[in-house]
Amino acid sequence: TSQINPMAYDEYYKELTASGDEVVVITLSSGLSGTYQNAVIAAEEYAGKVFVVDGLNATSGQFILLKRGMELADAGLTAEEIVKTLEEEKQKIRVIALIDTLEYLKKGGRISAAVAFAGGALGIKPAIEVKKGKLEMAGTARGTAKGHQLIRGLIENYSGIDWDKPVSFIYSGDDSRLRDFIKETEDMWESHGELPRRSLGGTIGTHIGPGAYGVAFFEK
Repeated sequence: TSQINPMAYDEYYKELTASGDEVVVITLSSGLSGTYQNAVIAAEEYAGKVFVVDGLNATSGQFILLKRGMELADAGLTAEEIVKTLEEEKQKIRVIALIDTLEYLKKGGRISAAVAFAGGALGIKPAIEVKKGKLEMAGTARGTAKGHQLIRGLIENYSGIDWDKPVSFIYSGDDSRLRDFIKETEDMWESHGELPRRSLGGTIGTHIGPGAYGVAFFEK
């Protein structure tokens, strides 16, 4: 879970710019890690060749911004044009997820043992959201069924999902809870065909544990 250091970035910058390519770097939120600053430090020697974007997000929020950048590259935009577009559009990325257990947040020192015990005894499942580059509590629900409705409500609070841009449904461990959520709320997605699903990576998964699910999307 250590942040990427400037030397590691420099190795990639050197390799990628050697062939004349321009590089767009999309990092983990500066509000969650020093990775962005390290990427910027390493890019100082590659002025006009390497452009760093603070993703203001993590996991699938960062992933869909990367996918959007790839779409823009395929459309023929220059690195500077891609960065300008991503800087504007990243403000509309929303990531909303429900955590199944508080146990791993306790183990990681994010909450106290007493809070974890009380939450577990009451069957409380917290919803989290990334706002302005930082992780925030978005609400709580007692039990899985109410958790589904909580996530649905949080999504509906926004102006809708922009289906013309990348969307990613996310889960940790197996995807059974995500499948249940999608089935229960199928009226929200049924006209959009097969939904893209991705497992959370080890770093985020370490802190939230198995059984979490959510969605990352661009708001309309």
